[in-house]
Amino acid sequence: MAHQACEALVPVVIGLIIDRAVTTGDASSLLSWLLVLAGLFLVLSTSYRTAALITDGAGEHAAHRLRIAIGARVLDPRGGADAGRLPGALTAIATGDATRVGAVAAAVPYAVSALTGLTVSAVMLLRVSVPLGLLVLLGVPPLLWLGHRISQPLEQRSEIEQERAAHASGVAADLVAGLRVLKGIGAETAAHSRYRRTSQDSLTAALRAARSRAWHDGAILALTGVFIAVIGLVGAHLAMSGAISVGELVAAVGLAQYLLGPFQLLTYVNGEFALGRASADRIADVLSSPPAVPTGEAVPTSPTAGRVRLRGLGHGALHNVDLDIAPGSTVGVVAKDPAAAHDLLLCLGRELDPDEGTVELDGVRLTELDPVSVRRAILVAHHDADLFEASLLDNVRAGTDADEADLAPALSAAAADDVARALPEGAATVLTERGRSLSGGQRQRVALARAIAADPPVLVVHDPTVAVDTVTESRIASRLRAVRDGRTTILVTSSPTLLAETDRVVMLDGGIVAAEGHHGELVAGCEAYRSAVLG
Repeated sequence: MAHQACEALVPVVIGLIIDRAVTTGDASSLLSWLLVLAGLFLVLSTSYRTAALITDGAGEHAAHRLRIAIGARVLDPRGGADAGRLPGALTAIATGDATRVGAVAAAVPYAVSALTGLTVSAVMLLRVSVPLGLLVLLGVPPLLWLGHRISQPLEQRSEIEQERAAHASGVAADLVAGLRVLKGIGAETAAHSRYRRTSQDSLTAALRAARSRAWHDGAILALTGVFIAVIGLVGAHLAMSGAISVGELVAAVGLAQYLLGPFQLLTYVNGEFALGRASADRIADVLSSPPAVPTGEAVPTSPTAGRVRLRGLGHGALHNVDLDIAPGSTVGVVAKDPAAAHDLLLCLGRELDPDEGTVELDGVRLTELDPVSVRRAILVAHHDADLFEASLLDNVRAGTDADEADLAPALSAAAADDVARALPEGAATVLTERGRSLSGGQRQRVALARAIAADPPVLVVHDPTVAVDTVTESRIASRLRAVRDGRTTILVTSSPTLLAETDRVVMLDGGIVAAEGHHGELVAGCEAYRSAVLG
């Protein structure tokens, strides 16, 4: 504000110098007014640098806080933020959209300073001439309204541009994640075509938004140019009629030219608001995403015994499933339909609540528990779990302070100690993104070691050895049973090696419990089970 006010005062002081020093030939008055002008420039320069530092910092802080809020919502244990959104799209919202909304926070002080400059100019023009001052005061509001109307197409096209860009980012991340698979099946051409189409759509939307921005800026500049020209013509007419002096005419023309700066600032702010509103809508959609599961108020029993009970469970491919799992037991679950296994894992980990029936932990329904407490008590280890770009030991440690000696049993049980020995720096070797520097079987073993090291009361493991050789699988089966002794373990798998180490096996067929018993008994007496696990 100080910068704009001082800048508006510059032409006024120059007009006073002309009237009071140049016209009269008063050298001392000229020196005094020149000192006043120098002081104005000093304040103007200092305030500009300080204001720019503060406003830019405010924008960065606002964007940072938005990124934190988006990250917290995405990581919320209740879930729901990722529904219908690719990971790359969420990344684009947390980066590009947050930056644009942060830019709005930085633009607000510019808008205030521009309006301050317009107010000071109007007051000065009123002192010079009432008609000139009224022209500014009455002309600015319609001009701002027209600017808002002109910005609406820019806002709409910007929103489309950001949606297309986020989708393109999501598709790119998706394709990069599955690059090995795409190469393995020879689908590179199809993937390239898919991304090319998505990228082209994004480019088209971006060009339309750019054309809209150019039209918006050009139209606003033309309107302000006409307005300033009108002010200059009215001032010239007043000077020719003797209503104002030469110095006042210079001040009026200078103020008219100065007005171009505040109007350009308002044009910039209006454009930032148009872009920011579209981004703010997208951020609001993420932050207001309904949770996948509600927050419960009950807490698990302490200590957690690990009794799991399913009563009339129905969700997706599951239909009226009844199952009792005793504390400390190891139970295998064979699902002939992969969708049934997937739905069972989601219900056990309370990533969603079942459509029918209940899942209980030590007699308490999971729907009554907070999702965080559920996942501390029941750890669901999916077979496709990702690794992080960190050392093998840090991946297994998973955020705890445990040292390598404490993690040795978990590494051994998952045969991940063999993986560590094969790496150049052992367990301290840093893995690449998603653990892609390891083979599929090695990644599975490290992920399994991470799950075992967490030592939850109930561990649910899904196909932990599908990419592991038979010798290693046999070693994992016996060690897993030993390291989990006394704690509940549920193995959702069709591996006969793992199932042979369980206390009992339950087979799901058609979404219901079709057979139950010891692995050996089921192999001998159940054709459907034998077909499922032995092929």
